[in-house]
Amino acid sequence: MSDRRSELSTVLRTVLGLPNVYFQPPESVKMQYPAIVYALDGIKTVHADDGVYLSHRRYSVTIIDKNPDSILVEKMLALPYCSFNRHYTSDHLNHFVFTLYF
Repeated sequence: MSDRRSELSTVLRTVLGLPNVYFQPPESVKMQYPAIVYALDGIKTVHADDGVYLSHRRYSVTIIDKNPDSILVEKMLALPYCSFNRHYTSDHLNHFVFTLYF
């Protein structure tokens, strides 16, 4: 695990107060809810002097909760460079999807 992704995992666990944080979990993993699932969604790069000067990783972060009014949504939005993307329900669970640069 990269140090930066490890740091993001720690931030999600600490700030949101949730131990159930998963990075690209395989289908065989039995998740406990509420949960956070995140995955690398893209890398924005800035070039200078024929090379990469800066790179910013973009993650898709999904909060999965039985509660449609989950307090985790507000906690997630308090993180810098985080924006709400969409909401959907599946298997009677609420999925709140965010974009986070970290």
